[in-house]
Amino acid sequence: MSFYFVYITTSSIEEARSIARTLVEEHLAACANIVPGMESVYRWKGQIESDREIILIAKTSRERLTDLEYRVKQLHSYDVPCIVALPLEHGNQDYFDWLGKQLHNSDN
Repeated sequence: MSFYFVYITTSSIEEARSIARTLVEEHLAACANIVPGMESVYRWKGQIESDREIILIAKTSRERLTDLEYRVKQLHSYDVPCIVALPLEHGNQDYFDWLGKQLHNSDN
């Protein structure tokens, strides 16, 4: 089974918590990390913008990626949310086993 970190930015800690909880409850992510305090600089509609954002990192499998992306888009406040999947090439096999169980069982 292949696993991914899905990097997502959100507008607030509340939004990050809500999305994270939903993804874990629906077994689209085994777990999620919320990292507050990021500042983003970007171009939007022809203007340079700067905003405080929250990083959300969801851990999921290749099989759940499309559904996770779809669900984040449903829950997210942004018109174009950042949702980027990064493959996990190597790691603790016990942890990967745990991830798989969380994504496929209802009560782990």
